[in-house]
Amino acid sequence: SLGMITVTALTADDGVVIPMQCEFYSMEGLSQLLVTIRRVRQHSNEKLEIIGILLTMYNGRLTQTKQVVDDLKRYYADKLFSTPITRSVKVSEAPSYGTPLCYHDPYGKATLEYADVAKELTLRI
Repeated sequence: SLGMITVTALTADDGVVIPMQCEFYSMEGLSQLLVTIRRVRQHSNEKLEIIGILLTMYNGRLTQTKQVVDDLKRYYADKLFSTPITRSVKVSEAPSYGTPLCYHDPYGKATLEYADVAKELTLRI
């Protein structure tokens, strides 16, 4: 459920990056969020834009992942970041150690993917 904090944040922001797991239930969540964004634009913040959709927990070998990515490309190709974030144990571990991923696994695949996304983000804003 999208609560008041989310709506308040969207009202205050100029843009939003939507992180999304590569799963079917996440597609439902994306639909709900897009409805909320549309309402916020209509009622309180017409400048709000979707900067991008960031795919997380990506595993390109899974059929489900491929189907989700295909659906997203069909409807939101211009919003997808070009680099998905690969599913990684290191990403899950880092918070439990209280360290950012870039310190926990500085040369890991997911760390480098996040760096690529950061570069792309700077080009989009």
